[in-house]
Amino acid sequence: MKIIAMIPARYAASRFPAKLMQDLGGKTVITRTYEATVATQLFSEVYVVTDSNIIFDEITSIGGKVIMSQKEHESGSDRIAEAVANVDCDIVVNVQGDEPFTERESLEKVLSVFKDDIDKEIDLASLMVQIEDWDEINNPNTVKVIVDQKSFALYFSRSPIPFPRDKAVASKYYKHKGIYAFRKQALLDFTTLPMQFLEATEKIECIRYLEYGKKIKMVETNVQGVEIDTPEDLERAKKLWK
Repeated sequence: MKIIAMIPARYAASRFPAKLMQDLGGKTVITRTYEATVATQLFSEVYVVTDSNIIFDEITSIGGKVIMSQKEHESGSDRIAEAVANVDCDIVVNVQGDEPFTERESLEKVLSVFKDDIDKEIDLASLMVQIEDWDEINNPNTVKVIVDQKSFALYFSRSPIPFPRDKAVASKYYKHKGIYAFRKQALLDFTTLPMQFLEATEKIECIRYLEYGKKIKMVETNVQGVEIDTPEDLERAKKLWK
């Protein structure tokens, strides 16, 4: 089973433009993410996929592998699907460009899903981490996920899910971490499926897979890290890096 990693990297992020080129401990965020992904030694190849000459030049300057997108894309999945169409592989791992704390243990958990899936019923696997801070639970920049008894995703939302109507129930909340592993065909299928209103409303691309009946297996991890969506996140990341 050939496994590769793709890191989609937009320069013009809506909430924090140029966030991937910000300094984190002496290197840019995108360089930190690329190097952390390579350091896991889990992949045959690691590529950054970008629409930006600035990011392209940054990765090239460190001897990294980078692919320039040929089209404008709505989502990271679309960007990766274009890049991976002619690449020989079985599993594609999408590591978000703003995940500089990417590490081996969590990725191994995600990849084990496919090694155990003899009948190839699972289309995607992804990570979730339990959160208890109500500021984070209520933060729309934090995507939450709920799962069934077998840890298959039921829904993703920027709202707190489940809603705590009964305070006596010991509800658990899980944050969706921005790392996906796809069967290559599921990723290619994504680009042929029109966006529906749930994805359009929440602006969460993995909802599209659920709306079309794809199976997403969630794997719990204890590794928090920091996803850099805002300037405040970057400051948290700098403190954690030290």
